[in-house]
Amino acid sequence: MSLKKKLGLGVASAALGLSLIGGGTYAYFNDKAETTGKFQAGTLDLNANPTTIISVDKIKPGDTMLRSFKLKNDGNLDIAKILLATSYTVTDANNNNTDDFGKHIRVNFLSNADKLNLPIYSTTLDQLKTLSPDVIQNSIFGGWLAERGGKLAAGTDDTLWVQYEFVDNNQDQNMFQGDTLDLKWTFEGKQGAGVAR
Repeated sequence: MSLKKKLGLGVASAALGLSLIGGGTYAYFNDKAETTGKFQAGTLDLNANPTTIISVDKIKPGDTMLRSFKLKNDGNLDIAKILLATSYTVTDANNNNTDDFGKHIRVNFLSNADKLNLPIYSTTLDQLKTLSPDVIQNSIFGGWLAERGGKLAAGTDDTLWVQYEFVDNNQDQNMFQGDTLDLKWTFEGKQGAGVAR
């Protein structure tokens, strides 16, 4: 290796060594602050009591049946809507039905006593299958007399009243003798809009 190269390599090594020593001895003040955060989601927990709203036998055309039940919010978030979905199955005892038994069972009314509303009025079960009424909204008094402002607040319940009727259509309904209709109402609670917190 030539002398120029050796001198160049020596100068480069010395410069590197000085920069390492200088960088290692550079001192400054510093401080740190830490923050943390926590997010916990709320809960919606909708329950019905009793879970069997109605169980009757030996009904005949013209019979009406009045029942009450409660919907309770056991969660920690308010429920802004409770939508009702209806389904049912019919067991034809004599294999002779030419009509849907659900067309002959009418909900004369479903009323929410706490909200002063009437989400269902004079609707047969077959019609109700196509609807999804909100059972805590639309007070007939516009909310000024209704309790808890059109929502089911956390830890509260609402009492609902329902009247069913086996409609007497003044025609031959013998095909329904001994038939059974198993009704399922599913209440779905929905949260309200998000808010600034």
